[in-house]
Amino acid sequence: MAVTAAPTASAAEAPCVPRVYYTINTNATNFRTGPGTGYASKGLLYRGDWGKKIAAKGSWIKLRLGQKSRTGLPKNSTGWIAKRLAYDCVPMQLD
Repeated sequence: MAVTAAPTASAAEAPCVPRVYYTINTNATNFRTGPGTGYASKGLLYRGDWGKKIAAKGSWIKLRLGQKSRTGLPKNSTGWIAKRLAYDCVPMQLD
């Protein structure tokens, strides 16, 4: 039986705007229809997939995907993920 690897990284990177754009930091996390594990999964997101936060509820954030996901979810799809499974960028000032 063949083992399939996770999709490869995408060329586009998330824009860096803290608390606005989030990047998935784990592999194979569910992109859900609502803010909780009781909601259906629309598909999986992988490390490097990213989106813009458009809502939040408790420890969940709703994202609008900024590009086609590595598993084929279309750009601009919306769904919920646990906030702990994503990170936002932290701009650094270099002097």
